[in-house]
Amino acid sequence: MIHPKTEIKHISDEVGYGVFATELIPEGTIVYVKDSLEIVVSPTDYLLYSGEMQEVIEKYSYIDETGNRIISWDFAKYVNHCCNCNTISTGYGFELAIRDIQPGEQITDEYGIFNLETEIPLICGQKNCRKKVGPTDFEDYYETWDIKIKQSISHLFEVEQPLMPLIDMKTRGELDQFFQDPAKYKSVYALKYKKTLKNHPPQLANGLGHQSIKS
Repeated sequence: MIHPKTEIKHISDEVGYGVFATELIPEGTIVYVKDSLEIVVSPTDYLLYSGEMQEVIEKYSYIDETGNRIISWDFAKYVNHCCNCNTISTGYGFELAIRDIQPGEQITDEYGIFNLETEIPLICGQKNCRKKVGPTDFEDYYETWDIKIKQSISHLFEVEQPLMPLIDMKTRGELDQFFQDPAKYKSVYALKYKKTLKNHPPQLANGLGHQSIKS
């Protein structure tokens, strides 16, 4: 579920749709939660769809840490990538505002976290644009993503959190542990598809994602 203070707008024929803030969304706000209404497409289910349906699923889904494709039931699936994104997925299974998002500003996130299977060209238009996102991004950037998350998640309990009731008890407990002991931070690496964790140091394997570049 996307934050309630958002709306969907058409951006251009090239980009398609995007999601925009209707009011100020402060840094540290939970902007997206994978709730019980999200559509889950398992790897086996995906193979049973026609090629046309697989293209639609690829466009509007992300792959979670178990290999399932997740499709948002609301317009969260229209959130676009930006190399200077203002929200980012966290190891706690929700997306977090990593700076204040102003009214009318587009909500953007980091597609490199979505366990991509192929490279996708970018059209984010930022000076620091990577030009593409792909399967190697997790390994290349997760430490940088963790730095951004740690800086912003410290504001979690200082701002209004309309999506907090959708956070499960286990995750709330993990957040409480982190705030009591920062050493217990859950890295964004927890979102990496588990079949690849064997290639990474086990201490990070314990430590959880969404659509194509064009909406």
